Amino acid sequence: MANPYETLPPDAFWRTGVANLSPFSISQLWKPKYKIGKQQKIVTAGSCFAQHIGRALVRNGYHWLDAEPAPTIANDSLKLEFNYGVFSFRTGNIYTTALFRQWIMWALGKEDEPDEAWEMGGRWFDPFRPNIEPQGFGSYEEMRNSRLATLSAIRKAIEESSVFIFTLGLTEGWVNERQSYSYPMCPGTVAGEFDSELHRFVNFSFDEIRKDLWAAISAARSVNPKLRFLLTVSPVPLTATATNEHVLTATTLSKSTLRAVAGHVAGRSKKIDYFPSYELITAPCFRGVFFEPNMRSVHPDGVAFVMRNFFADLEGTKPPTDSVPSNPWTDPQSDADDDIVCEEIMLDAFSTG
Repeated sequence: MANPYETLPPDAFWRTGVANLSPFSISQLWKPKYKIGKQQKIVTAGSCFAQHIGRALVRNGYHWLDAEPAPTIANDSLKLEFNYGVFSFRTGNIYTTALFRQWIMWALGKEDEPDEAWEMGGRWFDPFRPNIEPQGFGSYEEMRNSRLATLSAIRKAIEESSVFIFTLGLTEGWVNERQSYSYPMCPGTVAGEFDSELHRFVNFSFDEIRKDLWAAISAARSVNPKLRFLLTVSPVPLTATATNEHVLTATTLSKSTLRAVAGHVAGRSKKIDYFPSYELITAPCFRGVFFEPNMRSVHPDGVAFVMRNFFADLEGTKPPTDSVPSNPWTDPQSDADDDIVCEEIMLDAFSTG
């Protein structure tokens, strides 16, 4: 009787699945658990990299759901400045599963949202969306009404959508020590004031991330039992770490943990899947070619490569091989993602190096 390895396909072995191939011809890393039709409403949320997915869905004729559209008088530049059309609702980046769970619970009325607000120079900032209005709101009431509109949009998205794509971004975060809720950014960076007695750093563990993700998914599916989830992990390294570790090792721990959680959760349900955008950028066979010279930003060719594989796997076709991605090291432009909204990158301003 043959042993189990004798009957495995070529892609089960590193030599025939990776080493013997051009890295740009490696394909079919994703075997979708379910079909996604172009007429089905698709929601996107999560870290910065999730913005690429939403845009690609629109370009390829899929029904990306914009549950909180901008006023009709706003042009494209104004929409981006005020965080409309970035994700399916106006939460800004949701970097941690703790924050993801909070937004879902608040939107569905399963938990009470806090009344905390930050006042600076006569303007008001939402602690849970500090960058949503560049100059802040004119009053607490205006900020509060805006948050309620976003919570309503999240409810709408959950109730109406067929697929929810969520990109996990970070394990590191900041919490309110007394109230035990999470912030998207450390208070005192984008807005607000840091209080060492009130604001606590946390590097969420595998179990904490898993529990928060399961809670968010379960809550959403309690409202829409047919809702399916597609998880991804952002390949973008940390801008900064508060762990007292080197940012490189902190990034490795963070991304490894998120990838493990995504695989664990997706492996336990037919309605939860995982797409390997992380691997398509960071795997050793790609030799870092998809990163900009700053070794953090993903070059547009890398984004295009990920999305070509996404739609090829989703639609059961071969990704096009007629255009090999260029080498970003020959491109003098180091930041090609100027239209990507990413609050975390603001932490670089605090570097003294």
